[in-house]
This record gives sequence, structure tokens and C-alpha cells, in this order.
Amino acid sequence: MTRVGVAVPAAGAGRRMGGVRKPFLELAGEPVLVHALRPFLAHDSVDAVAVALAPEDAARPPSWLTELDPRIRVVPGGESRGASVRAAVEALPGEVDVIAVHDAARPLVIAETVTTCLERAARGDGAVAGCPATDTMKRVDAEAVVLETPDRSTLWHAHTPQVFPAAALRRAYAAGDAGATDDAALLESTGLRVVMVDDGGWNLKVTRPADVAVAEAILRSRGTSDQIREASRST
Repeated sequence: MTRVGVAVPAAGAGRRMGGVRKPFLELAGEPVLVHALRPFLAHDSVDAVAVALAPEDAARPPSWLTELDPRIRVVPGGESRGASVRAAVEALPGEVDVIAVHDAARPLVIAETVTTCLERAARGDGAVAGCPATDTMKRVDAEAVVLETPDRSTLWHAHTPQVFPAAALRRAYAAGDAGATDDAALLESTGLRVVMVDDGGWNLKVTRPADVAVAEAILRSRGTSDQIREASRST
């Protein structure tokens, strides 16, 4: 069985959320971070999870996180997302075969997406959850003047998890993250084949206050669907 480690950057300042720590926000009665972790904790292949919190939070992590699962380890994050990912990756056991990087602010990822990404990485590819672009896209200059309209049929929105063979990801971060906001960008430059995995477009990132209401609505809808399926099984 492939051994999986999960690195979760969760040290952001939440500026677009008014300074609120996004992973700690309540969503349908539980912190956003708990929703983000649950599909990974439910996976049999996951050996360890490293969550990089802001240093002040890592010094006194909330009990709802430390008591959630014994596989979870909390580490201090860095000034950038890349620095936090590196800290989490370094905290994972050296024996893991595959490492998944997942944003703490993505609470809607589903188990099917996680499994597909893990399977692709276990075969040697990089795998990135995301969805095809449906809007017309524009490339602009520093003053927002349109330079061109690229063919959207070749464009995807990149989400997380982003999953890679562990050795390849460790080498990429050892070489430096160069301020990367996307882990796949580091691996693409090494020649690793990276494939997109369609997550259906529901895997949004809770970034602004309006996203909380959208995420709540999606979770409520999923709950209703689960209840309907459970009722159909019992009849």
C-alpha cells in the first residue's frame, strides 16, 4: 500500500477575510480546517498529516485540532505559503511515498477527488485538483489593459489537493520555492508530468466573507443528499 503524507499550509493572515484566521472559522458547526482534513483522515493510505499554523497558534494549537486524530502534527508556518508548505513537508515521515498538499481554506474537497489524485501520484505523476475554465479569460498588463484573449479550452483553474511523489516534492522545495503560490509550478519545471483532475468546480477556497455563505449552502446541500441516500437504503 502506498504510504501518504499530507502537508496543510494554514498560517495565512486572512487579510481578505478581515484578519480572521480562515482555518478557524466556523462552517456548519465545525472549523473550516476540520472540513478540509476530514477526507484525508478517512483515507486508509494516509500515515501522517502536518498542519503549519501561524507561529503563535502553533505554540498553543486548539484542542479541537490536536485531539482530532493522532496522525496530526502541528508545526510553525512561515511568512509565505511556500515556506509553510516546506515546514509541513519537512515534518512528515521520510518513509512516505506520496505527499499531498492541501490548502486549509478548501473545506469542500470530496473523497473521490482525493483518491484519484493519490492514485495518479502513486503511479509517478503529479496530480492537481481543479476544473476547466468556463469564463472567457483575459491576459492584461500592470494597468489592466487587455493584451490577449487566450483559448479557454486549454485553461484550467488549479485547486488543491496537489499530490506528488514524495521524493520529487522534497527535491523541489529543497531547491527553493521562489514565492510559488502553486506547488505544481515547482514540479513542472523539473520535467515531472503533471495532470489535472476535475473536482467538479465545487472545491472552492474560502477567501472572502461571501465564500462562507456559499460553502455553507454547499455543505447543507450535501447533507440533504446524504440523508436522501441513507433513507433510500433503509427502504
